[in-house]
Amino acid sequence: MIRLLVVDDHPVVRAGMVAVLGEESDFEVVGEAANGAEALGLVPRLRPDVVLMDLRMPVMDGTEATARITAEADAPHVLVLTTYDTDADIVRAVEAGARGYLLKDAPTGVLADAIRRAARGETVLAPPVAARLAERLREPARPELTGREVEVLRLVARGLSNADIGKELFIGEATVKTHLIRAFAKLGVTDRTAAVTAAYASGLIELPRR
Repeated sequence: MIRLLVVDDHPVVRAGMVAVLGEESDFEVVGEAANGAEALGLVPRLRPDVVLMDLRMPVMDGTEATARITAEADAPHVLVLTTYDTDADIVRAVEAGARGYLLKDAPTGVLADAIRRAARGETVLAPPVAARLAERLREPARPELTGREVEVLRLVARGLSNADIGKELFIGEATVKTHLIRAFAKLGVTDRTAAVTAAYASGLIELPRR
C-alpha cells in the first residue's frame, strides 16, 4: 500500500484528489495539508511514501517545503502536482529534491502511474516539463556573477566611471576595478562595452532606458 499526503491550498482540489486517488486499490491517503508548513508537521507523524505537492501556497510554498522534507533522513518522495510549468518553477522544484513534476491536467491514469513510479524512486516528468528541462540544458550556462559584480556592471551600463561607481556604492575605486576584472573573466571579455553587452545578453542586467 502506498501512503499519500496531499498538499494543496484549495480545499476543493484536495477533496477531488483524495476522491480520485482513493479509488486506487494500492493507495491510501493518510493526510491533507493546506500549505508547506502544515505538510512539514504532518510528514514525521503520518510517514507517507509520497507527498503530492502544490507549488504556490501561502505560509510556505511547495518548493521550500520540498527542500525541507527531502533533506530529512528516510524522507518520502515528493511529486509536484501544479498548474505552473515555467522554467523557473520547474528548475527550483527539481533542485529542491522533487522526484517528479506533473501538471494538474494530467489524466487520472497518468497521475496514478506517476505516483507508483515515484514511490519506487523513479523520476517522473510530464512531457512538456521534460522538454523544457532538455531545452534549458542545451542553453549555454549563464555566467555566475556576484551581486556586487552585477551592481557594478549596471552602473557601467549607465556610463559611470570607476570613481563615480565607487561613490555610488561606497567602495574604493580599486575595489571597483577588482570587481570589473573578475566580471570580465567570468564573461570572457576584455573591455567595459563587451562586458555590458555580454551581461545584457545573459539576462544579468537591463540596459538603461534612453
